[in-house]
Amino acid sequence: MKMVLCRGLRKIYRQGKMDVVALDGIDLAIGKGEFVALAGPSGSGKTTLLNLIGGLDRPDEGEIHLQDQLINDMDQSRLAELRLRQIGFVFQAFNLIPVLSATENVEFILLLQGVEAGERRQRARAILDDVGLEGLYDRRPAELSGGQQQRVAVARAIVSDPAIVLADEPTANLDSTTGQGLLEMMKEMNEKKRVTFIFSTHDAMVMDYARRLILLHDGRIVEDRQKEGK
Repeated sequence: MKMVLCRGLRKIYRQGKMDVVALDGIDLAIGKGEFVALAGPSGSGKTTLLNLIGGLDRPDEGEIHLQDQLINDMDQSRLAELRLRQIGFVFQAFNLIPVLSATENVEFILLLQGVEAGERRQRARAILDDVGLEGLYDRRPAELSGGQQQRVAVARAIVSDPAIVLADEPTANLDSTTGQGLLEMMKEMNEKKRVTFIFSTHDAMVMDYARRLILLHDGRIVEDRQKEGK
């Protein structure tokens, strides 16, 4: 079974009187436990592809299957349930809730899933320990560094044991040392839990860490290669 299967994806955006082709016939298969980087220049289609895989947008043509489920024809309630149960998201802007503590931000997904309060707290703090934030449970986002906030975002993405984590430019707001630490942490979790990670990135360091590199240009895949020694 493929974790992600895309067939003939096309996505077109209207800008004024012009049609802009964001994706132009994407065929892609990604297996369970892969650690994949989507790379390419701005406008190449990598973020659009990530958003389609995550059910945040719909293609104009083609099919997207996630764990053998055709998702692009799902209604909004089924898509929301799929995202809640099976997909973890890491956004470039962190998207943490300012008035909540680190623990509460991580707990939030479990709250939506109906997990009991005591178990939520225990799982959230355990995952914060795993990402190196032991003892910072009660700090709000404004009291954390950028790297610490991104670690909270990663903890939130993986606390519910999703099948797949989609990370859009996860190192973009971080210095190289912090970014490397974050990638090491995600790589370890990928290896331990077999969670599939897909990144969109401009960052050469992310491309280097990836075990598979997919290059896009003008909405098309121009290279797809497994990294040697990865």
